[in-house]
Amino acid sequence: MSKKKGNSADLAPSRHEKKGFGQIVLGFCLLLYTLFCGLPILLVFISAFTDEKTITKNGFSFFPEKWSMAGFNAVLKYGKQLATSYGITIFVTVFGTFLGLLVMAMFAYSISRKEFRLSKFLSVYLLIPMLFNGGQLSGYIVFTSYYHLKDSLWLLILPLCVSTMNVIILRTYIVNSIPAELMEAAKIDGAGEYRTFFQITLPLLKPSMAAVGFMMATAYWNDWQNALLYITTDSKKPLQLLLVNIQKSIEFLLNNSNVPAAARAAMGGNIPQYSATMATVVVVIAPIMVVYPFFQKYFVKGLTVGSVKG
Repeated sequence: MSKKKGNSADLAPSRHEKKGFGQIVLGFCLLLYTLFCGLPILLVFISAFTDEKTITKNGFSFFPEKWSMAGFNAVLKYGKQLATSYGITIFVTVFGTFLGLLVMAMFAYSISRKEFRLSKFLSVYLLIPMLFNGGQLSGYIVFTSYYHLKDSLWLLILPLCVSTMNVIILRTYIVNSIPAELMEAAKIDGAGEYRTFFQITLPLLKPSMAAVGFMMATAYWNDWQNALLYITTDSKKPLQLLLVNIQKSIEFLLNNSNVPAAARAAMGGNIPQYSATMATVVVVIAPIMVVYPFFQKYFVKGLTVGSVKG
């Protein structure tokens, strides 16, 4: 018996050593993969500060021969409109995300309650948009002809406000991670549905809401198609649409020899096509890269809910 115990004791350290070595190898592989995925982003940032002639001559490089701010100068010439579009995009992103989270959280709470009579009906109703979609044409007709929201900021908010998949994520979190006993105890203490939702369910729903909110904010931030369809006033154009228009203006100036010299001079003489393109990408992705680390913990926790039980 003592011999067997000695053998098991001798095997124990080796297992821990193997486990530790495996974790080190896995961590090293993940680090290499992360660096590999980050190389394209790094190349975009470097190219945005690269001289246009250097890009034309040598292509995109991590170690350019000459640095230049011409790309950012071309974008920043739209300074006032750029600031306005930034404000519109920030407002739409923040307001749309908070409104969507509130609506979807209340929806998810409703269909998660078994005693709610319409929970089954609403659950089926929720899946209809995933199976049958009217498309952009029908949405355009409804929003402009019936709701009369043409050229309104509401058309940058409402189309992305509610998502079936996001509601399912929130409902799954409520069912799997929030004990039903808490809601029953609140009901026994005399709390109504609204009080139970806002004081008990909503605070415990924060990790999942952070994950869904980040995905919603990214969708709002990157959206330009709705603005292209519905927005005609320059003061209401979001950042993405403005940057698309800047790119089209640069391409027009480069591809048309009949462009007046004054227009070319306004862009700084030599029009930077590639570096300006990369500069617009940096202007778009930089805020998301700054915000994401603060929500990473909640983002991962909210998406992995229900994956492991027990």
